[in-house]
Amino acid sequence: MNLILFEPAETTAPLPRADPRAAHLLDVLRRGVGDTFDAGLINGPRGKGTLSAVDPLTLTLTFTWGAAPPPLEPIMLLIGLPRPQTARKILQEAAALGVQAAHFFRAEKGEVNYAQSTLWSSGEWRRHLIAGAGQAFDTRLPEVSRGRPLGEILASLPAASVRLALDHYEAGGPLSQFHVLRENTAGNTPIVLALGPERGWSGTERDLLRENKFALVHLGARVLRTETAAVAAVAVVKAKLGLM
Repeated sequence: MNLILFEPAETTAPLPRADPRAAHLLDVLRRGVGDTFDAGLINGPRGKGTLSAVDPLTLTLTFTWGAAPPPLEPIMLLIGLPRPQTARKILQEAAALGVQAAHFFRAEKGEVNYAQSTLWSSGEWRRHLIAGAGQAFDTRLPEVSRGRPLGEILASLPAASVRLALDHYEAGGPLSQFHVLRENTAGNTPIVLALGPERGWSGTERDLLRENKFALVHLGARVLRTETAAVAAVAVVKAKLGLM
């Protein structure tokens, strides 16, 4: 973890030795009393933490805060709710890549029971966002939702957004050659990337996407895992916008 992140309430209380962040400070970073480390407030500023004291049960930390990082890039992911192990990877990589939002929708070909996973019910999903943001030396977390139908999410999208759906079978061309991306070099228009569930889009969902002004695009001839396609698509968009 390149940036150790804290909730605001955690900065005024000792950090338990059992906390993974304590183990990282002592065993990985090898910090001792008086040493500093890179820290951040979740969705707030970055700064420096100082290890002020160590006892058998807790670490005492103090903080000095600087400026907040820039806002997240206006890229939104819509993803057919995948199996939990896939969702974990997407959550972490989406946060690391700096997307603004990730909405996991109920897809016609998806498994209903994925929404009942402890990943979602226990709050574990947020820990993956924090890990991804910390890896990227950022404090900002994407907005995340799960379980809504696709039509409801589409109705809530910004009217002036660029809308692209990955489809291996009916795409009109590659994502990298989509003309609106080439023209949007300022990077100020929201980009919405929709990925179907692991079994693909249904015909009804394709119709719904087209009705909502989505262009169907592909990432080449190879069939990719959902988590790989999500990372590749965001990388292509960011490259086209001059963000990487």
